[in-house]
Amino acid sequence: MIKNDSGIKSATGLTGSGSRDWIIQRISAVVLAVYSVVLLGFFLTHGDVTFVEWSSFMTSLPMRLFSLVAVLALAGHAWVGMWTVFTDYITTGKLGSSAAGLRLVLQSLMIIAILVFLFWGIMIFWGNGFGIAAV
Repeated sequence: MIKNDSGIKSATGLTGSGSRDWIIQRISAVVLAVYSVVLLGFFLTHGDVTFVEWSSFMTSLPMRLFSLVAVLALAGHAWVGMWTVFTDYITTGKLGSSAAGLRLVLQSLMIIAILVFLFWGIMIFWGNGFGIAAV
């Protein structure tokens, strides 16, 4: 781990470099913005969307792949963003000696949450349950 001037060790686990993390966050933001525009475009071009139309659109291979990329982008974006917030605001200068332990707990909870949402998102788009018609 690399120690910076603030005394906080760099342990992003994503790239190990602040500039590369910055690039990852910007690329993931673009992916998420384009995904949002695609979904908005679908709703704007289809007046009254039925479940069948929505299901057909979301289970098409291009949207499943794009959704997978979006879920991965969201996970990377969330990790870099939250790691940055935790290391900027949960510091010994602001919270004293308990900052390192609190930061460890918060980062651990964040990792668990991101992994749960990542696997849940993958199961939604690639599992067997998405294409089942509601009764």
